[in-house]
Amino acid sequence: LCRLRSFRLTPEGTGTAEMWWVVWLLAALVVLFCTLDVWYFLRAGTVILRAWFQPPVWDITGEQVITGRVTPHDIDMCHMNNARYLRECDFARFSLYTRNGVFKAVWALGGNMVVAATTIRYRRALCIGEAYDLCSRIVTWDDKAFFLEQRFVSTKDRLVCAVMYCKQSVIRCSPDKILQHLCKRKVERPEFPEDLQHWVNFISASSQTLRAESCLEEKNK
Repeated sequence: LCRLRSFRLTPEGTGTAEMWWVVWLLAALVVLFCTLDVWYFLRAGTVILRAWFQPPVWDITGEQVITGRVTPHDIDMCHMNNARYLRECDFARFSLYTRNGVFKAVWALGGNMVVAATTIRYRRALCIGEAYDLCSRIVTWDDKAFFLEQRFVSTKDRLVCAVMYCKQSVIRCSPDKILQHLCKRKVERPEFPEDLQHWVNFISASSQTLRAESCLEEKNK
């Protein structure tokens, strides 16, 4: 007859097993941080979650203000790195779209949104430790995209340190359908401001030029 032996983990064995779990967890975190911008996704999730519990923005063209401060992680030569402005604008748009219901409407309609174009003008550097307000609003829209303005305003003297325009293209849907879903009625489009219209004209001219170049390249093949 074979007798089954019962094995029990000794305190030393338990400690070894726990140590290996810690090693595997640390290894997984290292791989994750090396292959993904983990902080970006964590920040995006935090921003959306926070905006979800904030008061909604009922006016679709209403301005939303997010406060920020230049940290050592943001700086380049003691002032805010140029790319950081665009990153902060991403998070501000996530918050705006959550509070005004655009994200919810897009998901309900089976659509998606992508950034098609941006332009930013730097007027004065934001230095390390400087606080600012990031003011975001939907200016207007056309058949395919929303057009937003986002301003970095220094809190110490209210100077607009940077201003960015963003074209947010809507896929498998349209801005008019999104707004009709939100407001239960057709919403009139605001007029394009002159400076924004110049930028839109530039985008259109650039697209035409690139399409023409592509046709020439195909013919030369």
